[in-house]
Amino acid sequence: MRTLAPWASDPAHSKGRLHEEQSGSGGAGHGIERGPRDAYQRDRDRIVHSIAFRRLRHKTQVFLAPDGDHFRVRLTHSLEVAQIGRTIARALGLNEDLTEALCLAHDIGHPPFGHAGEDALKAAMAGAGGFDHNGHTLRTLMRIERAYPRFDGLNLTWETLEGLAKHNGPARHPGWALREADTQACLELDSYASLEAQVAALADDIAYDNHDIDDGVRAGLLEIDQLLAVPLVAQGWERVRATFADVSVRRQTRELVRSQIGVMVNDLIAETRARVAAAGVASVADVRAAGCALVSFSDAMRTAERDLKRFMYANLYHHPLQLEAAEAAHGVVSGLFAAFHADPATLPEEWRASLPGGEPALSRHIADYIAGMTDRYAVREYRRVVGPVTMPEGF
Repeated sequence: MRTLAPWASDPAHSKGRLHEEQSGSGGAGHGIERGPRDAYQRDRDRIVHSIAFRRLRHKTQVFLAPDGDHFRVRLTHSLEVAQIGRTIARALGLNEDLTEALCLAHDIGHPPFGHAGEDALKAAMAGAGGFDHNGHTLRTLMRIERAYPRFDGLNLTWETLEGLAKHNGPARHPGWALREADTQACLELDSYASLEAQVAALADDIAYDNHDIDDGVRAGLLEIDQLLAVPLVAQGWERVRATFADVSVRRQTRELVRSQIGVMVNDLIAETRARVAAAGVASVADVRAAGCALVSFSDAMRTAERDLKRFMYANLYHHPLQLEAAEAAHGVVSGLFAAFHADPATLPEEWRASLPGGEPALSRHIADYIAGMTDRYAVREYRRVVGPVTMPEGF
């Protein structure tokens, strides 16, 4: 068994779960011990076995319901984030299981069609508090998932809920869904989370910064010559070309992505070690009291990473073909919300059975249903309750 660093999260000292459970029975009441797992390992496994996690295989990462099997979706992205997160956690002496749980669950609250779908739900829900995918992650895992006999949600540990709530750092201005979660679990939203949570957040950045390059080039929306305008990419490309001059550009591109991930991971590990030492932290409590992020890139890498993000937004995420697809997706989600709100009887029976009577609960109930949809299911539901819809080629 690996020895954890003093500032790592220890499952033996977890703040526990909202609902008491009997001998690992998940509240079932029959006392069956389901394997020799600690609290964070159980959290990870509950996430992997959840319906919400399975749905990520048909939710947009960059491209809407891509025809090609080689493009990433939310599920494959989450698995890649978990792999990067575990590598970093191991190097820093942190709890790998908590890190993995946070990485795997961080995108569960995303609605269909990625950010286009989120923007549509946010607009539709303007009168009911809006919509935020991070808050909806907590709502899904604490309320909507219903796998256990005695309670709603997955009954995850406090540390997992806290880490998900603070995926983007302290949540000093939380939306309604996050406030609701905080009311239940007292998540201390104005402080920094564990080092494991901080690792998960930057593993997410490392994964999509680099894997979106791979998908963008594969889709023909990015060219290597364009990417060389980004200093970080240009430096990596020079190293790859010098080392593997005799292989195809496609293989060189794949190597570029792998090596760039390695460069960013190594930078993050070195900088984090230095920050932890400089802060003099000796416990998890010290981490939360530090008042700043301790898991970080170096100043130079942080600047380089921001330059890469700006390039990707300008040239991939806001590519005309992507904007066309986003507009169509926005119309599907906003159309579904309007149709269900105008006539809640068109909701499936299970969702009609628990229909609230007034606002904002009614709008939030409808948003819960839509946010759980996969891209393809959303299109099918639109055709059922609204009418024909034409999606961009490649959908």
